[in-house]
Amino acid sequence: MAHIVCNIAKGRARELYNRVKSNDPANSGIVLVPLEAAGIAADADLKRYDTLADLLAGSTNEQGTMGRVVLSDAQIAALPAPDDTNDWATFALPNFGWTAATGSAIAKIAVCYDPDTTAGTDAAVVPMVIFDFAATPSGLDINVTGGDVFRAT
Repeated sequence: MAHIVCNIAKGRARELYNRVKSNDPANSGIVLVPLEAAGIAADADLKRYDTLADLLAGSTNEQGTMGRVVLSDAQIAALPAPDDTNDWATFALPNFGWTAATGSAIAKIAVCYDPDTTAGTDAAVVPMVIFDFAATPSGLDINVTGGDVFRAT
């Protein structure tokens, strides 16, 4: 997957992922937000937004028909140890998707940290990684094969 790491999360993405896995705070989660293909900002601009609210305030729109996928601590793997052979550290997402997906075509998925998935707002949600994922919903399921989405070198 081609992806960008958002400036606000550089150096923090593994820590934010680990906070969800450690259930600290209790309602934290990884939120996967499908972004519409039409009007999406350039990668150079997308990585500069500090909150999901900022990201969605410009020309980039959330594909709201499909909805967000929220992953809790129970749904993500433990944070892997750094790879000292290759001198990097990663984290991965599990397989996820949308059932009977409809609505506008998507171009990317934003992987975000939400400190409070029950009562938080987009102004508190931190975009970590945004990866390319082109799909046109047709009423069929859309499935995303998980894997590494972040690597710090």
